Amino acid sequence: MEFETKAIHAGQEPDPLTGSVNVPIYQTSTYAQDGVGAMRGGHDYARTVNPTRTALEACLAALDEADHGVAFSSGMGAISAIMELIPAGGRTVAINDVYGGTYRLFSKILQPKGYTFEYADLAEPAVAAAALAQPTDLVWIETPSNPLLKVVDIREVAKLAHAAGAMLVVDSTFASPYLQQPLVLGADLVVHSTTKYIGGHSDVVGGFVGTRNAAVAERLHFVQNGVGAVPGPVDCFLTLRGVKTLAVRMERHCANARQIVEHLVTHPAVREVFYPGLPNHPGYEAAARQMADFGGMISFRVHGGRAGADAALTGPTGIWTLGESLGGVESLIEHPGAMTHASLEGSGFEVPEDLIRLSVGIEHAGDLLADLDGMLDRAARAAG
Repeated sequence: MEFETKAIHAGQEPDPLTGSVNVPIYQTSTYAQDGVGAMRGGHDYARTVNPTRTALEACLAALDEADHGVAFSSGMGAISAIMELIPAGGRTVAINDVYGGTYRLFSKILQPKGYTFEYADLAEPAVAAAALAQPTDLVWIETPSNPLLKVVDIREVAKLAHAAGAMLVVDSTFASPYLQQPLVLGADLVVHSTTKYIGGHSDVVGGFVGTRNAAVAERLHFVQNGVGAVPGPVDCFLTLRGVKTLAVRMERHCANARQIVEHLVTHPAVREVFYPGLPNHPGYEAAARQMADFGGMISFRVHGGRAGADAALTGPTGIWTLGESLGGVESLIEHPGAMTHASLEGSGFEVPEDLIRLSVGIEHAGDLLADLDGMLDRAARAAG
């Protein structure tokens, strides 16, 4: 079964009672039992199991070529559950271009409890080899990374991670399952913020972890139930509805991004463009091998430093919404250093102050370019 078909049908057979083609919203907190311990289909309490959530987990697992899937109430809930897989004091090596919320969890919550974290540019083979030359419990990569769009060769880092005794986790949120399947390339776990491309409509928050390891999946389900970071049935329903169109949306996201990148690389206000689809991008060849296309995320630096970036984002942005998050049908623009990655301040790997991040939506590319030009003109004037 091909991806587009699985997105619509995997885990989503018509309801046996009514024939409903959409999975029902099982809005319940508990279930009637036929006797003490005699549960119907293993359903006892909705934190533990919910049929709408089960359908979502089955669907997303199929899309990621996983044998097991576990859904959470947010991407950070999913990440937190993964970190419960390693012992306190365990060593994690993470990419140094990491989402600000992930860094906040690692540095402000887990590190004070004794967890050890090392950050390295795992997109560089020699750096990755050096960082993983000693025993390690977990390797954490984002590819493409947020917000500098670094590309990590998943297959090669998986070899290094396993040689060091570590599990490899790939945050594949920027790519979505349509563009990249890390488990096929050797990763042990794949994690998504389903809030982003999978949901796709900026109307639901969620997270997901996929794996082929039954013991790891069992532990994640235990954590999911024990901690309680579960998505509600309406959230699961909305995510299932969104994922049905993931393939066609990603094609448009990518097509629009290509047009915008072509424009940015020649614009006088733009200093540098970060996009895996550019042949001069350091990770271009790896991205071409492991991704079906190069995605809808773009970052770029403007001339004039922070003043140039502020000028671009202060004033009318047209149909580009100034806001955090990404992956929705609408286009978003933001300043990572002051918004999504503000928690990196003082880390030693802060994002450039002149960096702007785009989440390219599925509007008409001409309209997006016209409004983007207005913002870039302001940046150019600020830069002198």
